[in-house]
Amino acid sequence: MDKNLDEVVVRDNTSANRYEAQVGNHLAVITYERVPGRITFIHTLVPPALEGHHIADKMAHTVLEEARAAGLAVIPRCPYVAAYIRRHPEYTDLVPPEERAFYLGS
Repeated sequence: MDKNLDEVVVRDNTSANRYEAQVGNHLAVITYERVPGRITFIHTLVPPALEGHHIADKMAHTVLEEARAAGLAVIPRCPYVAAYIRRHPEYTDLVPPEERAFYLGS
């Protein structure tokens, strides 16, 4: 991959209910469902050509920061987003307390 991770832009494609990161000819996505006050992250998909380049980490960081800024509760149904939150406990407060044990194991 010839792109610096700092140059990768993660955009919210609201019409498709997904965050996207276009890197060259490849598109990585995190799909979501959104209702007032809450966003549920469903699935992360990173094409094989982008695996191992921390694209999913960059995307998870971005979506969680945007959820925080918007005051949204986060339901991390996506295993990758849940694992990211476990590795970065500063985002645990975004997950409603009654959901933490199920999604985060805490």
